[in-house]
Amino acid sequence: MANNQKKDKIIARKKGRVVSDKMDKTVVVAVDIFKTHPKYKKKYKSTKRYKAHSENNKYKVGDKVEIVAVKPISKDKKYKVFYKK
Repeated sequence: MANNQKKDKIIARKKGRVVSDKMDKTVVVAVDIFKTHPKYKKKYKSTKRYKAHSENNKYKVGDKVEIVAVKPISKDKKYKVFYKK
């Protein structure tokens, strides 16, 4: 590109709730997604759990948080807790 314009980064953010805080500097966040069956058009809920980095261990079970995708921190942790709602 001849003109040096900054491209806007698409940041993957997900909203969910903390379901486990038993690991050191890690929380497990459950994210609910509503899907529609392609043939029958029935809506159903699917839940996915993500391990997210929490530096100060300040998030407890039941907290609503937003996580953001970052460079892999460990084998399973690819998200970081962005803020608490």
